[in-house]
Amino acid sequence: MSYRLTVAYIGFGVSVKRYHLPYIARRKETIKIKYIYRRAEDVEKEGTEEEKWYPDITFTTDLEQVMNDSEVNLVVVNTPPKFHVSYSMLALEHGKHVLCEKPFAQSVEDAEKVFAFAREKGLLVMPNQNRRFDADMLTVKKVIESGKLGELVEFESHYDYYNEKRAAWIGFDWLEGVGIHTFDQIIGQFGVPERCVYDCRSIDLPGQSDTYYDIDFFYPNGFKAISKMSMYVKIDYPKFILHGKKGSFIMPSLGHQSSVQAKSGPVEISFEPLSEEHWGTLCYVDETGKDVTEKVPVEVGDYGKIYDNIIDVIENGAEKVVRDDEAVAVLRIVSEGQKAAREAK
Repeated sequence: MSYRLTVAYIGFGVSVKRYHLPYIARRKETIKIKYIYRRAEDVEKEGTEEEKWYPDITFTTDLEQVMNDSEVNLVVVNTPPKFHVSYSMLALEHGKHVLCEKPFAQSVEDAEKVFAFAREKGLLVMPNQNRRFDADMLTVKKVIESGKLGELVEFESHYDYYNEKRAAWIGFDWLEGVGIHTFDQIIGQFGVPERCVYDCRSIDLPGQSDTYYDIDFFYPNGFKAISKMSMYVKIDYPKFILHGKKGSFIMPSLGHQSSVQAKSGPVEISFEPLSEEHWGTLCYVDETGKDVTEKVPVEVGDYGKIYDNIIDVIENGAEKVVRDDEAVAVLRIVSEGQKAAREAK
């Protein structure tokens, strides 16, 4: 069988098992997973029991075997962030296209270096900002494209918890680990903002963490997007709120796969439509001046769509779904937000 992508993964953590492999399983006619590379020290620490769940994949501790295999045309980097740039550059040096887990790099300068090297080599490299394909975000996109809201005025995105233990977290990990998803969703839908205003801090330990943020993204014509996270939100809050000059849309929180309890064996993902209790609510004034309220069915999320785009880019010269300038803008927002959190009093 001739595959359009032959993939090697660098790393075998939760991201690979939960956010990649189940979606590739739905594309087994076009995408082959040939290797999963694991460092010898990781194998020794974590064992090999879970490798048995994937009998058709070659697990190896020999990185040269992966990089020198001419059949492999895409390397997916799923390691701790400090290794993202080095593995991405190594794969590009060996003539492989690269999909790298977020954060793509730990500095804007490193990201620009990787993008420049990929252009020089004539290869694709892209961050795996797969949350653009969340069910709730795809539903927001559908509502916007319907035109029923008219000219957009404001978009609000929430990623909230009620967790006192996390509120006492020390370290600047939340903008990079969680905020980066919503920042990319905003930029993917509305473009790179003209400017941002940052309120990033820890409520309990200011200057020591970034467990709270409220960032405003300003666009032409008065449109503003807001991204918020807090560890002190006890009541269920909408995931997205969108206002236009003709109406408003509220998208309830659907939760996330990370909250699904793990069980033995490969992760199974449901692609069945969600029931009406999860649907969004759209209120607008129609062309006759009548007030209309309707429920909006939730789209089906699919993180594998980023692989579909990679194939389209390689084979047809399509535009990358996550452009280089968008990836750099997201990293710059993360950096500026962390700076604000460190300086918070």
